[in-house]
Amino acid sequence: MSAYKILVVDDEAKMRRLLEILLKQMGHEVYQADNGIKALKILNEQSVDLIITDLKMPQLDGLGLSRKLHEQNSDIPVIVITAYGTVETAVEAMKYGACDYIVRPFELETVEAAVKRTLRLTTVQRENQYLRQEVEKGWGNFIGMSPAIQQVYTLIKQVAPTKTSVFIQGETGTGKELVAREIHRASPRAKSLFVALNCAAIPADIMESELFGYSKGAFTGANKEHRGKFELADHGTLFLDEITEMDINLQAKLLRVLQERTLEKLGSNQTITVDIRIIAASNKDPRQAVQEQKLREDLFYRLNVFSIELPPLRERQGDIITLAQYFIEKHALDIGYPVPAPLLSESAIEYLKAYSWPGNVREMENIMERAVVLSMGKTIDVSHLPGEIINTIKQTSATPPDIQQFDNLVLQDQVEELEKKLIKQALLKTADNKAKAAQLLQISERSLWYKVKKYF
Repeated sequence: MSAYKILVVDDEAKMRRLLEILLKQMGHEVYQADNGIKALKILNEQSVDLIITDLKMPQLDGLGLSRKLHEQNSDIPVIVITAYGTVETAVEAMKYGACDYIVRPFELETVEAAVKRTLRLTTVQRENQYLRQEVEKGWGNFIGMSPAIQQVYTLIKQVAPTKTSVFIQGETGTGKELVAREIHRASPRAKSLFVALNCAAIPADIMESELFGYSKGAFTGANKEHRGKFELADHGTLFLDEITEMDINLQAKLLRVLQERTLEKLGSNQTITVDIRIIAASNKDPRQAVQEQKLREDLFYRLNVFSIELPPLRERQGDIITLAQYFIEKHALDIGYPVPAPLLSESAIEYLKAYSWPGNVREMENIMERAVVLSMGKTIDVSHLPGEIINTIKQTSATPPDIQQFDNLVLQDQVEELEKKLIKQALLKTADNKAKAAQLLQISERSLWYKVKKYF
C-alpha cells in the first residue's frame, strides 16, 4: 500500500503517540491534534487522506468534528475511536460521514485492519471517480480484419504482457489511444488505472502540475493538494499523446522520472515512488521531431523501446465498409432509429471505398453520424454523404461523364440523372425484370426498387 497522510486527533498524548508509531510502521505520514479545532486548522493548511479521531475531547469533540467536515462537504474518510459505552455516539458520527469506528480498548491489529480497509476504499472511490470521467469522454473498440490492422493486433498481443515502453505513431484519427488502452487492458496492470494526457491540449505552464501534481499552497490558487497523472497512474499505465508537443524543458523532467521512478510534487520536497508503464504517441515522425529539437533524443530512445505504426484508413480498404456499417448502427441506436437493413446503398458503398479519408476513422464516424441524421434512420445513399466525398470521388463507370458538357453543374443532379439513364437501360435490356436488371447494375434488388420508386 502506498504512503498516505493521516491526521490523528485525540486529547491523550499517549494515545496519539501509540497511533503515530503504528501508522509510521505502516509507512504513512502522521499529523497530530489534541482537539477538533486544532484538527480543522491543520486541515486548512494541509491535505490528508484519512482522519482518526477520538469521540471524547474538549472544545470540539469527534462528533462535532465529523459534523463540521460534513458541512464542508469534505470527502476525507474518518475513523472514530469510542469507548464501549458510547458506541451509539460513534454510529451517530457515521451519519455525518465517518466510515468506521474502533472500540476502546483495542488491539493494534484492529486499528491496522481498519486503516487498510478505509484507505483501500478511498483508493477505489478515487479510481471510480476518475473512471467515470473517462467514460463520459467515451471510447470505442477496434473494428476491422484487414491485413494492416491484423498486424497491429499481433504487436499488441506481443507487447501487452511486458513492462516495455511503447511508442505509437499514426496520423490523426487512426486510433492511437485505442491501441494504448488495449495494451493496458491486456497487461498485468489492467486492474490499475489507465491515465491519458494529451500533451498538445494543455498549456506548458499547466502541464507540469498536471503531470507531477502540487501541494496545497504551492502557488496562487492551489487551495488543496492535487494528485498528478504520475501518481494516479501508479501501478498502471500513463499514456502521453502527442508527446512531441510537450515543452522541451519538461521533457527533461519526464526523463528523470522514467529513469529514477521517483518524483516530487510542486511545492513539496517529499519524494514519491511510482511504478508506471509509459505509452507515448505522436501523429508526427518522431525522428524528424528529434532533428527539429522538438523531442529530446534521449527521451525518444527511452520511449521507443517497442514501436507500433498505425495504418491510415486509406490503407485498410477491407475495413472501410465494416467500419461505416458499425458507426451507422451505433448512431442509429443512440438516436433511437431502428437499424436500417441494408445499412448502405450500393452507390454509397462505392463512394466510400473511393474516398481517401484524410481524417481516418474519426472522420468516418462523424460522417456516418451525419448520414444517419440525414437519412432519418433509413438506408444511407449517396445523397446523404457530404460534398467532400462526392466532389473527390475517383472517376469510375458509375460517375458522371465530363461535367463540362452539362449546363447544370450541380454534381448531385448529374449523378441522379445518370442513375436514371442506367436504370432505364437495364430495365429495357431485361424486359423490366427487376432481379436481372439489379444484376446488370451490380446493386441489390432492394436498392433497385428504392431507386425506381425514387426516380419514376
